[in-house]
Amino acid sequence: MAYWLVKSEPFKYSWDQFVKDKETFWDGVRNYAARNFMKEMKKGDQVFWYHSNEGLEIVGIAKVTKEFYQDPTTDEDAWVVVNLSPVKKLKHPVTLAQIKGEKRLANMALVRLSRLSVGPVTSEEWKVVLELAGDK
Repeated sequence: MAYWLVKSEPFKYSWDQFVKDKETFWDGVRNYAARNFMKEMKKGDQVFWYHSNEGLEIVGIAKVTKEFYQDPTTDEDAWVVVNLSPVKKLKHPVTLAQIKGEKRLANMALVRLSRLSVGPVTSEEWKVVLELAGDK
């Protein structure tokens, strides 16, 4: 199993709305690096849900329920989506400030590739974030 992080602006699509919907396809990605990460996602992979722009924090865990397929919101063949469903809300959200302040997360894609809306998370980074969230 692999680990990932996706970013969503809460005013556009929040964790709470995601929980109400029970599943969504992750669309709107228009960056080739982020798209390539989506193509690597496999059913069952775990995904951190990060609120960007407002909040700036990891708030929950989702899972990949369907691997990549053509983005239904565009006719351009270059873009894909994956389906995600919520697993659980973190006990305590983990802020970007906490992540940047944690030496063990210095190389996390969220920090190094901050403009990407989809990125990988190593298993060690996953454990550290869960530790910070009080969700060991």
